[in-house]
Amino acid sequence: MAGLRLIVGLGNPGAEYLRTRHNAGFWLVDALASGQGERFAFDGKLHGESCRVRLGGDPVWLLKPATFMNKSGIAVVSALRYYKIEPEQCLVAHDDLDLPAGTVRMKFDGGHGGQNGLRDIMAHLGHGKFHRLRVGIGHPGHRDQVTPWVLGRPSATDEDAILDGIARSLDVLPLAVEGQFEKAMKQLHTNSRE
Repeated sequence: MAGLRLIVGLGNPGAEYLRTRHNAGFWLVDALASGQGERFAFDGKLHGESCRVRLGGDPVWLLKPATFMNKSGIAVVSALRYYKIEPEQCLVAHDDLDLPAGTVRMKFDGGHGGQNGLRDIMAHLGHGKFHRLRVGIGHPGHRDQVTPWVLGRPSATDEDAILDGIARSLDVLPLAVEGQFEKAMKQLHTNSRE
């Protein structure tokens, strides 16, 4: 399978959402960019902010949709078309309620699991054949509490766990860029806190 050429972080734009659980995807691409001294710049034709980094020696585009989470598909499809990248060469990093805070999982294809950003991307693409990086944010325990939970800030302990999971993800991303997804998944899933 071809390696990654585009990594999308999902989140909501605006300072009030900056450190919320729902923006875990933004945290990941921000960490990738800052680790290489790169800065995101808004690009209207992409409906988001983008920059380019090198992972394992290969150039990779990073994208943060400037639309709200439930409209993420507009930016993702625009970037795929503009850069002439196949969906299979794209990884979408997003928050995941079903995983404990700090647990990170990589997978290819599948459903959206109720994640509105994934739901919109799949609606725009007509399928789910892209890579996902699921960043665990934990679950509040009851579905009535989900919205304030995802739009709220994590506790200091959970934030540390999430940032640790993101750091472990950054270690394996060069393998995914090279197309070595099985190896990347094995390393990521083995070094988990569980």
